[in-house]
Order: sequence, then C-alpha cells, then structure tokens
Amino acid sequence: MSETKTKRAATPAATESPAPVVHLTPDERLAIGRTARSEVPRASHATLDLVTGRDPIALLAADSEGRVPDLVPIRFGRMLTSPFAFYRGSATVMAHDLAPTPRTSLNVQLCGDAHCANFGGFASPERSFVFDLNDFDETHRGPFEWDVKRLAASFELAGRNRGLTVAQTKAAVLMSVRSYREAMAQFAASTNLAVWYSRLDLGDVEARLRAAHSTKQARAISKAAEKARTKDSLKAFAKLTRIVDGVPRIISDPPLLVPVSELSGDQPAVEVEGQIRELFRRYRHTLQGDRRHVLETYEYVDMARKVVGVGSVGTRCWVLLMLGRDQSDPLFLQIKEARGSVLEPILGASPFATAGQRVVEGQRLMQSSSDIFLGWLHTEQGLDGRERDFYVRQLWDWKTSVDLDVIVPEGLVLYAQACGWTLARAHARSGDRIAISSYLGKKDEFDRAIADFAAAYAD
Repeated sequence: MSETKTKRAATPAATESPAPVVHLTPDERLAIGRTARSEVPRASHATLDLVTGRDPIALLAADSEGRVPDLVPIRFGRMLTSPFAFYRGSATVMAHDLAPTPRTSLNVQLCGDAHCANFGGFASPERSFVFDLNDFDETHRGPFEWDVKRLAASFELAGRNRGLTVAQTKAAVLMSVRSYREAMAQFAASTNLAVWYSRLDLGDVEARLRAAHSTKQARAISKAAEKARTKDSLKAFAKLTRIVDGVPRIISDPPLLVPVSELSGDQPAVEVEGQIRELFRRYRHTLQGDRRHVLETYEYVDMARKVVGVGSVGTRCWVLLMLGRDQSDPLFLQIKEARGSVLEPILGASPFATAGQRVVEGQRLMQSSSDIFLGWLHTEQGLDGRERDFYVRQLWDWKTSVDLDVIVPEGLVLYAQACGWTLARAHARSGDRIAISSYLGKKDEFDRAIADFAAAYAD
C-alpha cells in the first residue's frame, strides 16, 4: 500500500463526531507525572541498548527509496564530511535506535529531528526576528524525551566536531536539558494563553549573551541578524535569476538548481505550466483567506528543482518565482516534498490525510510564528507522473543560523540554553506541560541521564 493511501485509511471519516475533550485538574496532571516516574524512572533514560544486528546503512538505503537517484550521492557526500553531518542526515537511524529505549507516555507534538542545527532566526509575520525550530519534515506525535535526546546528542556531537574539551561539551549538553526542564516548570505555572504567546526574539538571545559577558558572541548574533534582513525574495531574485528576452528566468546550475523547462523532456511548455498552475490553485486553498488574497496578487513566472539541506537531499524540492507589481516585487516560494515521518514505522501512522498536511499542522502547533504562506498540496499525477505530497513556504525570509563550526565554548552553552527553552515551549503548546514538569522534577537527575545517553550515542 502506498504511503498516501496508508495515511488516508488512518484518517477519521468526516462524518464522525470528534472525541470529547477531557479536562483534568492541575493536581490530577501532577499525579500523572509522578506516576510516570515509577513506570519509567528518570535515571533509565541513560540507557542505550542498541538492537543486535542493527544496520544503519540499510536504513539509510531504505530511506533513499523514492528520492531522485542522481541526487542521492550528493546527500551521502554531505553526510560524510563529519559525524555531526552524518547525524543530521540520519534521523531515521536514531528513530529506530530510540524504539527499544525506556519510553514515557507523556506525548507531545515532536519535531522528530530536533538537532541543534535545526534552530535559528527568521522573520515573523509582524517582521520581528524570532528564534525557533525551523524544520518539521519528521514531525509526529510521540514521547517528549525523544526530541530532548536528539537535541542533547546533537550538542555532544557539535562540541566534539568543534574540538571542545569533554568538560566544555558536557556543559553545553547539560544546559540544553536543564534549560528544557526549567522552562517546562515555568510553563507549567503559566496560563494557557501565556504559553501560547511565549516566544524568543533574537534580541532576547543577544541580550542574554551580553548579560553573560559574551560580548563577542552577542556582536556575532547582531551582525548575523543584520545580514539576514537582506536575505529575502529580492536577494534570491538577484542571485537565482537572469533576464531572458525581457523576462526573468531561474538560472541553470545542475544538479543543484535545474529549471523546470530542462526537466520536462518532450512535454510542451504550455502543458507543464498548466499543471503547475493547477497545483498552485490547490495549495492556495490551504491558506487563510487574507493570506490567499495576498498570494493571488502575484503571478507565476518560473520554477526550478533545487537541492537543499542534508537529510532532505534527493527529495523533490522546487523553488517557484512569482512577480507582484513589477520585477522589483518578486516572491520566491519553496515547494518541498513531504514523505512519511521516520517516526511513523515506530509510533504509528499519522492521522492526517497527507504528509504535507502533517508537516504544516505540526509546524503551526510547535512554532511561535509561522510563515504566512505555509500550506500544503497533494498531487495525484505530478510532473513525474507520480502521486506525491508537498508543503509550501517562502524560500528566504530573513533566515539565519548559528555557525557551529566557529562558536566558542561559552557561546555553545548559551545557544544550548536557547534551544532547550525553545523546545520546551514547543512541547508545552501540544503536551501536558504540568505532567511533564512533574515528571522532570526540580533536581538534575533527568539532565544527567540524558547527558550520559548523549555521550553514549555520540560514541
């Protein structure tokens, strides 16, 4: 059975009545957390029992099925540059390694790939700079600690990759978990709306760095933010297009950037453009009315396949160029293929009709501010004649990230603090924050267990 058909079979019928919402008292929720401690002791999270005969290469090969064959070697080439790069591209391996570990029943909307390079700054709809998670391809509902373990292990690997000492690396790992635990306690004591409105501005991160006397890192953040404000559709237009017969066209730079006209073979250009316009109409209906209205003021111009990221290489990712009032008003959208989450074989099928909707709904639930053009589409017969799912967002919208290759030890610790807080905020929006905080407690037993797991997993 195809991935899409599997998902649709799991989707409740439209005529079914939704299940009633159960509202527990704070004391009842505290008790759930305490009970979870006895069922899954916090110290047990240090456990790493790898399955006998595990074959990470076979898992990666299976994960490559359905990707563009010519691009798979690029993906593996990027993963081969370091253990940290391999970790970034092997979410499927860790998902299977987490399966036999002790697991709580305290479920949240997981990012599914919450490593430290998946956090960064970008523009909110209100045009302020926010710091948040920014990749949700693997999002799925599951035990909160799986995201925490992936985050902690990523800091362990990032510290080793940077050449930090064992003590410096462990300090960052412990801070990521401590920050998560302490933030969850704060959210547990907050009102529902206070949790929902909480967010971390990039200015807050800079202020924390200055308060910790990390002036150099604060200046680096400020400089990166200033540069990122120029990373938008105008910058993409200047970098990715050229004028042909008075019309802007996306440049050809194979295999990393290939215009759709070079991929359509013998199919007439007018047919290809017709297919694109039809798919675009479907996507528009997943947006709010006001945002759909803004989008409809732009006209389609060109589209190209683009290679992005590490783990995503080989999936079908397109960039779509649109123009507003004139050539000084471009809009670049990224149309990225959505496949089944690597967590689904372990935690069960997604309840959403399509993989694209799964990604979008998960992102909207976890992020404090999401792209106004975030939406999804399903193709029964796309440009390659196959049934596929996609999600859509702006290509560049002030996006920036921390350079983990040059970060100083104190900076890595403060970055871990920001990431831990952000992950807790994302989980608090979708899970029982009071029960999770009750489970974590006030002492560092959970922190130390996760740090031991992270070191073992990095090894």
